Amino acid sequence: MRALVLLGVLLIVGGLAGLTMRFVSFTQTERVAEIGPLEVIQEKERTVAIPEIAAIAALLIGLGLVIAGTRAET
Repeated sequence: MRALVLLGVLLIVGGLAGLTMRFVSFTQTERVAEIGPLEVIQEKERTVAIPEIAAIAALLIGLGLVIAGTRAET
């Protein structure tokens, strides 16, 4: 049951992070063209929105797992 508590804590941390950070930005490298030994690449910065409902759901599920994991150990 210790795994349930650990998974619950990870979901709680992820849910709190999702509520505080609305967007996640990252850089994606993409190959545009390859002509013989020459290669043209392009770097694009992507931004992904984190849905508020997903963060709240992760938080609530994490709380449920922590409670279930601690009750099963006793």
